[in-house]
Amino acid sequence: MTARTRLYLIRHGEVQGAGTPRYNGHADVSLSERGVAQYHAFKERLAGAKISACYSSDLTRCRVGGEILGGYLGLQPVLDPALRELNIGLWEGMTWTEIQEKYPEQWSARLADIVNYRVPGGENLLDLEARLIPAIQGIVARHRGEEVLVVAHGGANRVVLLNAIGAPLSSLFAIEQQYCCLNIIDYYADGATVVKLLNG
Repeated sequence: MTARTRLYLIRHGEVQGAGTPRYNGHADVSLSERGVAQYHAFKERLAGAKISACYSSDLTRCRVGGEILGGYLGLQPVLDPALRELNIGLWEGMTWTEIQEKYPEQWSARLADIVNYRVPGGENLLDLEARLIPAIQGIVARHRGEEVLVVAHGGANRVVLLNAIGAPLSSLFAIEQQYCCLNIIDYYADGATVVKLLNG
């Protein structure tokens, strides 16, 4: 195979209110104490890596991780709004229970068509893909042959991983992304892509 660019793609640490399922989307929620601790504990996982650049979503829950891990690596994180989570519009900040009670028909409609359904004021998965994948491709192109750290979000990471293996967006929930998990994706100059680690 040709020259490889390795992406260390992580999900942000645990956020405030993580015990109750909710959609945060573009809402700028804070990390919990455990979430901050997860980033510090993650440093040792990068000890053997030769990371030369660090990118992060500009939302606080990722930005803090970029600062902690970038600082450990001696790198200044580049904040990129294109790496943000799916904009869930009207539902941002609401718990799943609240949404089901207040918008039962819309909830069912989204579950029935996870790819195309767009919450009022938000994005659908095609919108997210159109925003996110060019950003990832740009990072890979700028750092050909290097190793790069990217701190992003659960839904966004799933879209990147599905794209890497050529799977449909409808398989979004076939991939788990725990708080502060690590995914490793190798992008080769000839177009080949290999997922080396998922939700590690």
